[in-house]
Amino acid sequence: MASSQAAPGTVLITGTTSGVGLYATKALVDLGWRVITANRSPLKAEAAAEKIGLPSGRPRQLQHLFMDLGDLESVRSGTEALLSSLDQPLDALVCNAAVYLPRLKRPNRSAQGYEVSMATNHFGHFLLIHLLLDNLRHSRRPVWKGTSWGVEAPRLVILGTVTANIKELGGKIPIPAPADLGDLSGFEQGFLAPISMASGKRFKPGKAYKDSKLCNMITTQELHRRYKDSPILFSSLYPGCVADTKLFRNTPRIFQLLFPWFQRLITGGYVSQQLAGRRVAQVVNDPEFGLSGVHWSWGNRQKKNRQQFSQELSDRVTDPSTAKRVWDLSMQLVGLE
Repeated sequence: MASSQAAPGTVLITGTTSGVGLYATKALVDLGWRVITANRSPLKAEAAAEKIGLPSGRPRQLQHLFMDLGDLESVRSGTEALLSSLDQPLDALVCNAAVYLPRLKRPNRSAQGYEVSMATNHFGHFLLIHLLLDNLRHSRRPVWKGTSWGVEAPRLVILGTVTANIKELGGKIPIPAPADLGDLSGFEQGFLAPISMASGKRFKPGKAYKDSKLCNMITTQELHRRYKDSPILFSSLYPGCVADTKLFRNTPRIFQLLFPWFQRLITGGYVSQQLAGRRVAQVVNDPEFGLSGVHWSWGNRQKKNRQQFSQELSDRVTDPSTAKRVWDLSMQLVGLE
């Protein structure tokens, strides 16, 4: 093996029926990883995987697990089924799944009664992470250090977004409003109807998505702070603007037609689903991404041979006191306290 080359391992990735998650699955399988996907429809995940040439009927390489991240009981039962099926610990967890429902007039509710984008994007992943931390700690993925074998640290990777970071132009867009959790009074009051926003303010569906992704990125930073002595590396990433993904299927048709064009020709921020998936796989697999607490980015404008870098994050992501409150309140809302 080449210097500092890690062997492939076993990874769980959420949200793989299309888009970035599907192509991250392909990239990881191509690298030799055993990939376990978690979706509301394992049959749909399998069909999507087969359509792009991934193996069928070979559970040692690709396995599909039922889990509805919008239902905390489904997360618990799905995780229990996963852990009982593993013959060795996970080496990585990728929290990718997300829902984006910008045209709602009133909030949809999860099985537990929470606004569904926060329930799925943040609470479901927050619970999943906690249920798998102990398993991840026991990972022993081999890595060749140039002269001898060592152990590559397990990785927990969360998909972030430029729209949750006001240090970047995309995070300052005022429509419907930048990501902002306010005073977290919505969380403090239990986040049940009529409350639908973390701040306790009026429901704005597009902002609800941004706020949930802000919580994802806060979670990464707080995991890094709390578990700095753990073998697990915690990171997030924004792989670029995948403007034609099914994440945008609930936007107006004219937006779906114009947004990819705008990102390709005006902003230069567009990346393909395939490239975004490969970038996720890099963060999971490559030794050069073996740093904790980093939010990886390739820049807002995609250029040839663009290299990854650690993106500066706003205080809304990194503030320790805010992160502690998000953590403590999320623990209560998912039933861990």
